[in-house]
Amino acid sequence: MALQVDEESLKHGVLTLVVTLVEVIQEALETQAVRRMEGGDLTEEEQNRLGEALLELDEAMDQIKADHGITGSVSDLHRGLDEVVDEVVGKLINPQQWADETERGSG
Repeated sequence: MALQVDEESLKHGVLTLVVTLVEVIQEALETQAVRRMEGGDLTEEEQNRLGEALLELDEAMDQIKADHGITGSVSDLHRGLDEVVDEVVGKLINPQQWADETERGSG
């Protein structure tokens, strides 16, 4: 039996994943930038350049999503990733919850 792959769907899925990952990285960069600004680690010129670069990246990502019709797909995947991260962080903060869930799953 041959595996049939919808090439257009595959491209859409891969692009959605890549754009979502870039957005997650962008959020981390923005958080780090705010920390550095609040800590006084950046000159005013560096703050301006960083702000402009992040704004350009945001605009480019919005354009890519609009051009390829993946805005909704990216939002859905991003939300799903956020839920997974929240769950993992919650279990790391509360290891007993993790143990309880593991016990219920195996028993």
